[in-house]
Amino acid sequence: MQTISVRTTQNVFIHHPVASLGDRILAYLVDSLILTAYVVILIIALVNIDVPGWVYFALILIPLALYHLLFEIFMNGQSPGKRAMNIQVVRMDGTEPGFADFFLRWLLGLIERGAVAVLIIAINGKGQRLGDIVAGTTVVKMIAQKEITAQEVFITPEQTYTPTFPQATQLNAQDIELIQRALEAARDFGNNEPVMLVTEKIKTLLGVQTALPPTQFLYTIVKDYNHLNAL
Repeated sequence: MQTISVRTTQNVFIHHPVASLGDRILAYLVDSLILTAYVVILIIALVNIDVPGWVYFALILIPLALYHLLFEIFMNGQSPGKRAMNIQVVRMDGTEPGFADFFLRWLLGLIERGAVAVLIIAINGKGQRLGDIVAGTTVVKMIAQKEITAQEVFITPEQTYTPTFPQATQLNAQDIELIQRALEAARDFGNNEPVMLVTEKIKTLLGVQTALPPTQFLYTIVKDYNHLNAL
């Protein structure tokens, strides 16, 4: 399955699978239902009100045209339909999309409709329609990141345990969470790059040298941290 590395606020890349064609179609249908409901409610509300024709059409056409652009800008790459399906627009390089990215994919989306968009997504293999290709974006399935403590993830050291790296006391909860995310990326997605980057960061921060493999080193650091902070 194609995955995209998305940069987290801890500056670690987490791999998210590209959204399936089914998820994108369902998200589109949800958004279409919302827009249809809006138009129906507006027509009912204005049926007995004498308003100029241009106002009537503006109240219908402008929201229909700008719906996806505005929601994706202000809801971090999601429309209500995308949020319901837990999918999100991201840049292919993992960085956060900006206004220009959303505008380009929206602009081409005005002419790229229905079967054409579906066909391009199916052929592309990276979850991209034409607007995504031009904007350098795609749509990914967001994986819930459970907020748990290091004590819940790793075995609490026994009382007789002797820490390997007493310098672990210099770390804080944010450092341990960063280590946790890197280990999760390696465990769940086979992505060892975050482990390598975090290992170098922790070694530099603590001023330690070790021959332990990066993954074993990080597990040891967390075990030492838990033990030393439990005393």
